[in-house]
Amino acid sequence: MAKIACIVVLCMVVLITPHAQALTCLDVSLHMTACVPYLTNLGPLGDCCSGVKSLNLAAITTLDRQTACNCLKAEANIIVGFNWLKAAALPTECGVNIPYLISAQLDCATVQ
Repeated sequence: MAKIACIVVLCMVVLITPHAQALTCLDVSLHMTACVPYLTNLGPLGDCCSGVKSLNLAAITTLDRQTACNCLKAEANIIVGFNWLKAAALPTECGVNIPYLISAQLDCATVQ
């Protein structure tokens, strides 16, 4: 619950703060919040695909995509019960085409 409260506060901050050009970990977290229950086997896919699609559209540059990759891996490592198999299947389930397999072993520096 504390994590959800933090995300809500961060959402409010983002809404009143002008956006920078580069994608940040906060941006990534906001896009992917709806996926946490699904990726921890605690809920359905629900609105997760909306976040996946919007993150894909927001990650315009190679640096954005590498940032998103690094942020997602960092978040996944601190989320209890994170399911990497479900994470790897998200692009297909959500109809998003990315040229790499999502995994704990992915080297984000290679993401184009």
